[in-house]
Amino acid sequence: MSLLARTVPLLLTVAGVVVYAGENDAWRARPISEWSGDDAKQLLTQSPWVKTFTPDIKTAQSSGGAGPQMGRGGINMGGIGVGIPGMGRRGMGYPGGRPRQGGDPDSGQAPQLTLRWESAMPVNAAELKVHDNAPSVDEKYYALAVYGVPDRMASGDPDKLAGELKKDASIKREGKKDFKPSNVEVLQRENGTVIVYLFSRSTEITREDKRVEFNARIGRLQIIESFFTGDMIWQGKIEL
Repeated sequence: MSLLARTVPLLLTVAGVVVYAGENDAWRARPISEWSGDDAKQLLTQSPWVKTFTPDIKTAQSSGGAGPQMGRGGINMGGIGVGIPGMGRRGMGYPGGRPRQGGDPDSGQAPQLTLRWESAMPVNAAELKVHDNAPSVDEKYYALAVYGVPDRMASGDPDKLAGELKKDASIKREGKKDFKPSNVEVLQRENGTVIVYLFSRSTEITREDKRVEFNARIGRLQIIESFFTGDMIWQGKIEL
């Protein structure tokens, strides 16, 4: 097989946007009814609806002042830009989207987290395929779930914690007002704490928004992750 023949399936250009569609994205070419367990796990760990990452740890000195702001080049935090236009942070996940818990924010070591767009139809289908014990989400909401949060960071009164987390979370879009969550749920599961952020669909996110950035703070952990609506397409329409 020629080099060109090997390369073309991996790198396609559509309307000037680079799209990666290699063998690892084989699930895109098949109807859901034909997905294998591996296809479902692939979607739940390495797809446009999922980010696996190590969050920043905020020190006491850096906790004050203005919060992160969205900019054309990424996030501006005290004059430091984080992010590259058109590029998101991608990482290798774990089967079922559950990263191992670890890290100690108090000692400066952050745990690895997974952020997943729970309300997206392809994600729901993949979870059912692998019998994933995923949070149930009312169709009135967009839902993003954070997996891998150390249990000790989510101890105490869950309602009080949810209220605090709600204040420190938002979705940012270029040129639009910050989108605040309607509610936050703290779920204790056998394999760790899951924090679910619910955003009312009365505020519509469209493909024209291009980049949707989720900001949240969990204790000293600062989450800033971008999703790209042009990648989150299933059967011709955006799925969030």
